[in-house]
Amino acid sequence: MGETAAGIGANTFAFFTRNPRGRGFKKPDAADLKTLRDFLERNQFAPIVAHAPYTLNLCSDRPEIRAYAERTMEEDLKLLDTIPGNYYNIHPGCHMRKGIEVGIRDITESLNRIMSGTSGTILLLETMAGKGSEIGARFEELRQVLDGVERPEFFGVCLDTCHVFDAGYDIVNHLEEVLDEFDRQIGFERLRAIHLNDSKNICGSHKDRHEKIGEGKIGLKTLTALFTHPRLQGLPFILETPNELSGYEQEIHILNEAANRLARRKNNEINWD
Repeated sequence: MGETAAGIGANTFAFFTRNPRGRGFKKPDAADLKTLRDFLERNQFAPIVAHAPYTLNLCSDRPEIRAYAERTMEEDLKLLDTIPGNYYNIHPGCHMRKGIEVGIRDITESLNRIMSGTSGTILLLETMAGKGSEIGARFEELRQVLDGVERPEFFGVCLDTCHVFDAGYDIVNHLEEVLDEFDRQIGFERLRAIHLNDSKNICGSHKDRHEKIGEGKIGLKTLTALFTHPRLQGLPFILETPNELSGYEQEIHILNEAANRLARRKNNEINWD
């Protein structure tokens, strides 16, 4: 995975810990994990982001589904402890008509059980689009979960640009205001990663349909502004656009070129003055 990422110009990547829509799991070979650790260190990669399966739901109305989610996450975290310094990203869950407050309570209780014995991997709650009964479409919902965890030092947030836009946060016309609201509700110190995606849908659609960079309703200008924003520097940016490997390579090139053009323009303005 590391060599593939480096080959397209990336210095981080995301991966699923197991089948994203099923229960399949193959334990990695210890030698392969050491090779990966050495490669990431040697090539000065930013933190990589493991993603839990989409099927996990910590606030399901069925106890067996919640129990399965907890067991799966405990297994994943044990594995991730062998590649320390990286992140484990999850979708908070769907409350299944139980109500947001009950769902937040269930998520928090499960997270406290799961994280009671962790040795270092930071778990990221992802911002969601608000599809169906998803929890996490509003920043204050994630804050309530974080307020209830017993080991807050092991938790952070991953901001998905498509999700927040579809959830109703207008990052196209009010980017600074949205970032300020995130800081008020959650705190920038908890922001650990960005999913940089365009959106097929308009702001507030609650649809969660990703689009290629610059081809959706968010657009290249806003995504470049996020990619180069001073408050977001040093974070891993992950592409989740509908692409093959060559498409991701092209998007990395597009974003880097846009960032370079912006830097040259700012530099010329400074020199002109």
